[in-house]
Amino acid sequence: MADAADAGTRCGFIALVGAPNSGKSTLTNALVGAKVSIVTHKAQTTRGPVRGIALIGQSQVILVDTPGIFQPKRRLDRAMAQAAWERAGDADLVALVIDAQYGVDQALQPLLAHLPEVKRPAIAILNKIDVVAKPELLHQAAELSALGRFDRVFMISALTGDGVADLKAYLAAAVPPGPWLFPEDQLTDASLRQTAAEITREKLFLRLHEELPYTLTVETADWKELADGSIRIEQTIYVERESQRKIVLGAKGRTIKEIGQAARAEIGEIAGVAVHLFLFVKVRERWAEDPERYREMGLDYPKRR
Repeated sequence: MADAADAGTRCGFIALVGAPNSGKSTLTNALVGAKVSIVTHKAQTTRGPVRGIALIGQSQVILVDTPGIFQPKRRLDRAMAQAAWERAGDADLVALVIDAQYGVDQALQPLLAHLPEVKRPAIAILNKIDVVAKPELLHQAAELSALGRFDRVFMISALTGDGVADLKAYLAAAVPPGPWLFPEDQLTDASLRQTAAEITREKLFLRLHEELPYTLTVETADWKELADGSIRIEQTIYVERESQRKIVLGAKGRTIKEIGQAARAEIGEIAGVAVHLFLFVKVRERWAEDPERYREMGLDYPKRR
């Protein structure tokens, strides 16, 4: 870690907030230069805050990828929205990520209304510019600038990398002077156990598409380093109903086998060793009402329904 006396080092927190599916996780991974946050085609993939650590020149930029903010209906929804705004309030800079396909639409209004309450410097990031015509992008950028709430408006594609270099340079200069908080080769503050569970959850979403609602969670129940250097991992997938358990298992266990193979390969790649992954599917009715599950996800348990 850099010493406080090191000349020129900077370090700070950037909170990425936005509506579901605006591309915050993809942007986090693009800025870090590695996959630290799971990405699927589904909204609300991110639940708890994920920290990615980007080293940009002499600056260590700590990215807090928050859950997508929307009008909460369930307790879990409220916990995710609360976590997003709390992280924003603790950051040095708030970056509002906007899907350029939708622009400043109705879903964005609650975020724009709440942003001044955070009392932090803010920038707007128009994402997914690779799929929107330039005149429309310029119109959206002008609309955001006219609001008077953002220090800068960026136009990027987190997927293709277009415009990301300019954003990185800005973030590197925006964080305050100070020593780095993490070793220079560390990409996230999430443990490998947590990352492994998130990877399996990602594979579940990608494989099951619309067949299964979001009422599932994955926990790493057991983690053992074996004598040959490999790792034996047991994970439990919790669903709320027996019908959901059958969907996850698939005919003759084929679905869970495919999910396990995909997750094992990626966990092994990150861990750098062979991985033996064992998945178990259990029914736990109303798991989303269990405070312990919230602690596992790094969320506070809202007491009110």
